Amino acid sequence: VQLQASGGGLVQPGGSLRLSCAASGIIRSFIVMGWYRQAPGKQRELVARISSGGSTGYADSVKGRFTISRDNAKNTMYLQMNSLKPEDTAVYYCNAVPAYGPSSWGQGTLVTVSS
Repeated sequence: VQLQASGGGLVQPGGSLRLSCAASGIIRSFIVMGWYRQAPGKQRELVARISSGGSTGYADSVKGRFTISRDNAKNTMYLQMNSLKPEDTAVYYCNAVPAYGPSSWGQGTLVTVSS
C-alpha cells in the first residue's frame, strides 16, 4: 500500500492547515492509522491516531487543537490543525498499520509555523 501525504506549507502562528493522506488501498483494512512528526534534531513522535472503529488518540501537546479523521469512501485520512504554534513546525508523516504485515509510511509533508 502506498500513502501520499499532502497539505503542508507555511502558516502564521494561530493559523490552520489540513493535512491529507491518500492511500492506494482500502483504508478500512487498516487497524490503525496515524500522523507522526519529526522536527529538526528531534525524534519522530506520534501526533494522533485513529482506529478502524473510529477511536482517536492525541499527543498531549496537540489535544484540543488537532483533529484526526478518516474517510473510508475516499481512502483518505486527515489531520485538521488549528491554533498552530511555532513548535508544531516539523515534517509530518502518515502511517497505516494493517492487520497483517508491516506498516506503511507516506513520504512526509513539511509544516512551517512562522511569522
